[in-house]
Amino acid sequence: MHTLSQLEGNFVDVDGRYVIVVGRFNHHVVDSLVEGAVDSLVRHGVDAEHIDIVHVPGAWELPLAVKRALQAVRPDAVIALGAVIRGGTPHFEYVAGGCNAALGNLQLEFDTPIANGVLTVNSIEQAIERSGTKAGNKGAEAAMAAMEMVSLMRGFGDDVSQSGEQA
Repeated sequence: MHTLSQLEGNFVDVDGRYVIVVGRFNHHVVDSLVEGAVDSLVRHGVDAEHIDIVHVPGAWELPLAVKRALQAVRPDAVIALGAVIRGGTPHFEYVAGGCNAALGNLQLEFDTPIANGVLTVNSIEQAIERSGTKAGNKGAEAAMAAMEMVSLMRGFGDDVSQSGEQA
């Protein structure tokens, strides 16, 4: 059995097809996340023509659209962006938890990186801080994670299709 001594992704071998799936709810925050993600991808050499953006109503709808994008486009990575802001009811936990669990499951099911850039915050102020002000831009960070994972997956050497068969 061969073991890997050390393997990590980089930000050089990142060109490919990326799909950004965006929840429109809290669009005043999410629009900045999208700008940050696209800017990061393009700055690292991803052709803007290879970036698709899909809009859905909110974070709850992200997993279904991500699944369809994985099936139809077969991208190298997906970046899920949205903002779930805690309110006075348990709705926050259901939406955030369900979205996160489903995205994690899809990543494993399709053997394709899905960067989770869905903000789950306690206040609108926290959301604004994470969409390009004090705490950086989590959309840009999600794009960086997606690119690093694309590079890492390529580092395993063999081209494995989403069905798990050798290509």
